[in-house]
Amino acid sequence: MRHNTPDTIKRAERFQIILIGEGILVGAIAGLIVLLYRICLEYAGKWLKQILAYASGNPVRMAGWFAVLLLLAWIVAKLVQFEPMISGSGIPQLEGEMVGKLDQTWWRVMPAKFLGGFLCLLGGLALGREGPSIQLGAMVGKGVSRGLDRGKTEEKFLLTCGASAGLSAAFHAPLAGVMFSLEEVHKNFSVSVLVSVMSASLTADFLCSNVLGVSSVFQFDILHALPIHSYGMIVALGVILGVLGAFYNWFTLKSQEIYNKATFLRPEVKVMIPFVCAGILGFTAPDLLGSGHALIEYLTNSDVMLKSVLFLLIGRFIFSAVSFGSGAPGGIFFPLLVIGGYIGGAFATISVQYFGLNPMYINNFVLLAMAGYFAAIVRAPLTGIILIFEMTGSLSQMLSLSVVSIVAYVVAILMKSKPIYESLLERLLQKRGESVTDETGEKVLANFVVKQGSSIEEELIRDVKWPDNCLLVAIQRGTDEIIPKGKTKLQAGDLIVTMTDERDMGVIHEKMEALCQERF
Repeated sequence: MRHNTPDTIKRAERFQIILIGEGILVGAIAGLIVLLYRICLEYAGKWLKQILAYASGNPVRMAGWFAVLLLLAWIVAKLVQFEPMISGSGIPQLEGEMVGKLDQTWWRVMPAKFLGGFLCLLGGLALGREGPSIQLGAMVGKGVSRGLDRGKTEEKFLLTCGASAGLSAAFHAPLAGVMFSLEEVHKNFSVSVLVSVMSASLTADFLCSNVLGVSSVFQFDILHALPIHSYGMIVALGVILGVLGAFYNWFTLKSQEIYNKATFLRPEVKVMIPFVCAGILGFTAPDLLGSGHALIEYLTNSDVMLKSVLFLLIGRFIFSAVSFGSGAPGGIFFPLLVIGGYIGGAFATISVQYFGLNPMYINNFVLLAMAGYFAAIVRAPLTGIILIFEMTGSLSQMLSLSVVSIVAYVVAILMKSKPIYESLLERLLQKRGESVTDETGEKVLANFVVKQGSSIEEELIRDVKWPDNCLLVAIQRGTDEIIPKGKTKLQAGDLIVTMTDERDMGVIHEKMEALCQERF
């Protein structure tokens, strides 16, 4: 069914109620799928430990495991060839779809991403579950949209709902799921999307909590909040995290570039590289394998020597880049939190040994570094703060979390480091030649918030050079809806509702974002 202009506007009037019901539906389905995915990954981790324990010390069994790893790598490579959109995290693919530059086939992506992510974790690659969970959730949203024959406008809301449900179910973090979807995926905070996304996120979290329990992802004690006189150290840590976050982004993209330049290697061979590395590490340094959850437990629940912290930090950093750069299905979201935690652990251990820091504050710095490193790399500080709070269950660090996240965020900006998912999307679009969906007939509504300090703030609508093929449908100012007229003056905080053809959506989205963004 084609959605013409009157139908699109009429349905938009009832969005808020409709989307709550659809958000609950998407959250329920996405929650169940991500729950199954989490259970499968837990079994993958257990089986990997059992296999390594069984094969260790026996040359024949070790050789057999390497043969299995090569087979797993071959299957994963074939899955990526079958559906290229499952490569890597999945978050850049979702962001590309949100701006109309990519079109994922949901019924191909879901099984391929599920199986590919499972096989990578079974092989021991240093990848996370959150990116695949977000992509799986978003594809549920797209599948529901197509099943209910919704228009492209509603489909984007349901993609956002699915992404929120995926992160919520992956980490038992419903608030972080909502914030990430709004801050990173949808990129605005309209009431319609907020309520529907909350419905999806809470539904998914409820389902997972009933099966897996309500315990925090990380279990470690924060005995006391850091005293005020320690905030100089927090600022110093933020600066370090900003610099190292920028380096992480550069190194991750560089690892991808090295793989891409190795044109003499077949795709199967490229994926085999991290699997073979995982086999070697499995018999020499098994702590470096997998998502890294056990590494944080080890760091925060025992006295770890500085040399061990640095070894695990450097080893984990390199192996994560080797794993992700190959294009294997898996995320960097959780692995970067682990690396950030170890940066904080190293910083705190050095401070204890040389600057008189009380050892009871080591876990505080681990917690702070996870949030700050996330803010520097992903450039979503609010999500990082809320995520760490929900993953640890600690409320006592909100002020210090905010300080370290802001400092790391500012330093990363000053170093001109782009957010990692934005950079990965640009790399993906370059590789694909910026292909855009071929459908052209459907009308799409989009929302853009006028930011304070933007070029169109306090301007009359008739004086603004609007993008071609773009219709201004409405302006929402608080609870009021204003019909756009030439003499209407735009104000900071206004929500501009536009309509365009699906064909032009990508270009118009970029131009509208540029008009609405701050100039400083």
